[in-house]
Amino acid sequence: MKKSYFLGGGKTGMARRLSWDEPSLTLTCSPAQKQTERCHPDETRPLTVREYARVQTFPDAWKFSGPITSQYKQIGNAVPVNLAYALARSLVRLLNDIESLTENYPKL
Repeated sequence: MKKSYFLGGGKTGMARRLSWDEPSLTLTCSPAQKQTERCHPDETRPLTVREYARVQTFPDAWKFSGPITSQYKQIGNAVPVNLAYALARSLVRLLNDIESLTENYPKL
């Protein structure tokens, strides 16, 4: 990780150090590849699979299958859990609003 140890959050380099106080960089499917490596905010190491999953707001009990590279890929391809939940709630509200509006119109 060399010089990335001294970089603050959001700066670029071979490895990009995440910040505790700023939004995360986009998580990729291959976190250990050149130019896509994500570095722990304090320690000189890449993120573990569990830490990667926490950034994507997966519950700690969530299980990923396959080799580590496959697990990183599953997390990198995922929509963050909290984002998916918020979007689903918004869609349910919208559909309920549409249904209540259409109930007030006469049937054709």
